[in-house]
Amino acid sequence: MAHTFPELVIGGVLLAPLVTYLVLTLVIIIVLRPLLLVVGFAKMFSHAAIAELSLGMTILGLLMLLF
Repeated sequence: MAHTFPELVIGGVLLAPLVTYLVLTLVIIIVLRPLLLVVGFAKMFSHAAIAELSLGMTILGLLMLLF
């Protein structure tokens, strides 16, 4: 039993499902950024950019598992 992945079609061009997941991850991170700022996420880590990248990769992995 194979899992079929829905392709995103923009202007007749088929894009891989990974592109859809990356765009959705970017939207989620942009929405979460103000909340992370209020919580003090950057102060919890010595390298905030790496921590935010790791959070983004975690969200991407979860989206790929769920959909």
